[in-house]
Amino acid sequence: MKLYLSSYKIGDKADELKKWINEHGNKICLIPNSRDIYPESERKEKGIQADVEELTNIGFDVTVISLKDYFNHKEELIKTLEKFRAFYVIGGNVFALRQAMYLSGFDEYLKTIENNPNYLYAGYSAGICVLAKDMHGLDICDDPNINPYGIDTMWNGLGYFDYIFLPHYKSNHKETELIDTSVDYCNQHNIKFKTLSDGDVIIQQMGSEK
Repeated sequence: MKLYLSSYKIGDKADELKKWINEHGNKICLIPNSRDIYPESERKEKGIQADVEELTNIGFDVTVISLKDYFNHKEELIKTLEKFRAFYVIGGNVFALRQAMYLSGFDEYLKTIENNPNYLYAGYSAGICVLAKDMHGLDICDDPNINPYGIDTMWNGLGYFDYIFLPHYKSNHKETELIDTSVDYCNQHNIKFKTLSDGDVIIQQMGSEK
């Protein structure tokens, strides 16, 4: 599985996504569940639509799929996801996103395809933070006690990295000061981390970073 990990939105390596489209087709599934902490509103819909339009503008055919529709229906989710080779997981609250992945079985599905190079996991902010093995340290930025689905906070991430990502570092973003606080906290508590400034993108084929 190819990882396209951005601090914010698509970032500065959109050509890599265009290359993916040329080689693998343009169908992509957008996962919006990090935004489930917010009430349904026109503003929320417009925010998600802005992410859809950004992908569309570089050539993707985007389908938005809410993992909430598949809670306790993992087999149905698998049938739906089998139509896609690319997934885009947007920013919001990483703890809500982790719960949605667990309750729907999306986390288990990713494990079944992680060694297949013909799949793409792309995302930004919470969408990349959830890939850590342990999400302690991210609670400086995201409230871990907001549990929209009524289950306990999950501190274990998907386990792809033994450090946490801290996006929006030294950037023109509303969370930049919180990220500075997170950096201090991680240094004080021996939590491994990697900072990304907005625009930064890490591309990794399950083991080789560039």
